[in-house]
Amino acid sequence: MTLRSLLASLGLLTLVVMTAACQHRSDPSGEASGKPPAAEAKTIQIIGSDTMVNLAQAWAEKYHAVAPAISVEVSGGGSGVGIAALENGTADIANASREVKPDEKAKIEKKSGHPLREVTVGHDALAIYVHKDNPLDTISVEELSELYRENGSISKWSQLGVTAIPGGQGDEVIRVSRQNSSGTYAYFREHVLGKEADFRSGTLDMNGSKEVVELISKTPGAIGYSGMGYLTAGVKQLKVSRKKGEPGVAPSVAATLDRTYPIARALYMYLPGDPPPHVQQYLDWILSPAGQAIVKETGYVPVK
Repeated sequence: MTLRSLLASLGLLTLVVMTAACQHRSDPSGEASGKPPAAEAKTIQIIGSDTMVNLAQAWAEKYHAVAPAISVEVSGGGSGVGIAALENGTADIANASREVKPDEKAKIEKKSGHPLREVTVGHDALAIYVHKDNPLDTISVEELSELYRENGSISKWSQLGVTAIPGGQGDEVIRVSRQNSSGTYAYFREHVLGKEADFRSGTLDMNGSKEVVELISKTPGAIGYSGMGYLTAGVKQLKVSRKKGEPGVAPSVAATLDRTYPIARALYMYLPGDPPPHVQQYLDWILSPAGQAIVKETGYVPVK
């Protein structure tokens, strides 16, 4: 081989090597470099129950360490808001502290073309809150019904055996409730007032579970209902009995699981049909021991 042909061959070889190297560096998939491709960033949109907001946010934060490429965005507004968002396609998952209604189920299934999935992700005791200095210790479901329902017979603390309210407030009971889009509102109405009963006028309807407890902590003459996990130093939770005169039961994990606490409920996630893999993986993680440990840490009751 002549010197000229040898140089020409070397030049061609150099060009081939340089071209391959450039392709190797510019391959966006990472396959050519031998490195695993980066996980595709995805978002899971969760809307619904205010009762579940604290729990849902705790799940989202912990899951980021498990799957950094997955962003879980959580917002409240009430169970009804979440279910409506599922119907109009703006949510991947609806959190709900009540069961979906038949007409809601039908609308979601018609829109999505898939059967609606209901997944129980935990349990909660619906606690009855009063101010921390209120001497009342126990209340019955019957008394709660008479206090909250339209034309109920109870409106004064003295009718519940409380002769003096701290802070010099009067005898009138200040009833605190939730807005009607709330699953907590719907559950309380169905299981305490009765399906056909309406709330009496004059209740203070709050937008969230946290707001209910905050108002009661500042109002010695108030009573309200909210999730068990919202207990603060400014309020106390009453024991609840099914009937007046029976022993009351305090809201707790054990009393929720063995159903001795009269007003306990399941917490649900709803989603249409089979979700995308990244949503299913998140749901699987929530039901895993790691996810259920967070249920207990935030004051709720894990799924058995």
